[in-house]
Parts: sequence; C-alpha cells; structure tokens
Amino acid sequence: MDKISIVGLVLGIGTIVLGQVLEGGHIGSLFQPTALLIVIGGTLGAVMLQSPLSTFMDGMRMVRWVFVPPPISPKGVIDQITKWSHLSRKEGLLALEGQIAALRDPFSRKGLQLLIDGAEPDRLREVLEVDIGTYEAQLKLSAKIWESAGGYAPTIGILGAVMGLIHVMENLSDPSKLGAGIAVAFVATIYGVGSANLIFLPVAKKLLANIERLVGVREMMLDGLVGIANGENPRIIESRLQGYFG
Repeated sequence: MDKISIVGLVLGIGTIVLGQVLEGGHIGSLFQPTALLIVIGGTLGAVMLQSPLSTFMDGMRMVRWVFVPPPISPKGVIDQITKWSHLSRKEGLLALEGQIAALRDPFSRKGLQLLIDGAEPDRLREVLEVDIGTYEAQLKLSAKIWESAGGYAPTIGILGAVMGLIHVMENLSDPSKLGAGIAVAFVATIYGVGSANLIFLPVAKKLLANIERLVGVREMMLDGLVGIANGENPRIIESRLQGYFG
C-alpha cells in the first residue's frame, strides 16, 4: 500500500474544505450534484472519445497502482540473473533450459529462451528492446488518459460555469432561482480545476513513475541476459545490475 498517495489525496482535498470553513463558508456549498455531473460526465466523455476501448479500460484498471503499486523486485531479478550466469558458466547455456518452466513473466521466458537457443548478443538485445519499447508505449498510452482528463476537466468546469450563468440570466426576474445558478457556476469551476490538479494529473504522474520502474526492471533483465550471452563474469554482471536502482 502506497501510504503517501492516500495522505496526499486526503491532505489536498481536506485543506481546501478546511479553508472553506475557516473563511466562514459552509461545507455544503461545495457539494453541487449538477456541477459534479457536468464536470465528471463531460471529462469522462471527452476521454472516451479520444481513446480506443482497450486503452481506456487499461487506464481505468491501472489506477489501482496509485495506491497499490505493481510488484517490482530489482533484487529478485539480480539474484535470478546471477544464478543463471553461474549456471551457464559451469554447465553451459543449455543447462538453463530447466529454468524456463518456473518463469511466469513472458518477457523473462522469451529472453531466456533466446539465450538458450544461442542468439547472438546483439540480436538478443535487438529483439528484446523491441519488446520493451512496445510494452512501454502501451502502458504510457493507457496512463496518459488521466493526463488527458487533467487537461479536459478545467475546460469542462468553465462550460459548467457558463451554463450556470446562462441559468442566472434566464431567471433574473425570479430572485429565488439566482442562488442555485450562481452556485453551479462557481462550484463547477472548482470541480474542474480541483479534479485536474488534485486527482487527474497527480494520478497520471504516479502511473508514469511506476511504468518507468517496470521498464527499468526489464532493461535490467535485458542487460543481464546480454552479459550472460557475452560470457561475462557473474560478479561483474551482478555489480552492473545493482546500479540500475541504486
């Protein structure tokens, strides 16, 4: 559980609500269902319009990484590569064939199989770099739907504000309806700007940071496999891989 994400979300929203109270305002005035519907519905529609269904769904599922980051174990990968390096140095590359069955990660399985099949180091790097590039591009495309939401939300909030003001202008002769229209106008702007800067954009940045770590682990795996293919000393390989994450 990423506790700092929870603390940050609560702190960001909580201070705004607290500020409203300290200024003498009522908390209830910040809750306008109509403004919320306009901003969230409009932003969601815009994001769905720009994205393929698969990318949109992947981005929605990926949001859990903000609070529960994907399991990343650089030390586990280093230990695994070091083990393979020692084994191949003692018994040859074919001795690694028995290790494939225990691997669940498709990238690791593919890399190890290429190594066992005797792929040249340059060819091994070339093939796996394509896999890494595709993997990174797909993840970033999904994560960026949140960045897009952060761009659309303030504009949708302004649309909500304009709609509220139109409602006010239409009811100038009926003072009892003016308050609701003005409230929707201002609160819609708050929802648009607030959701973009407190939720959507921070979520996008957090997801991209997690993606960088996932890609880093794959690059580390690639480096180790190429080192084994080159017949490097296991200690040298281990020492170099330890530099990836400090």
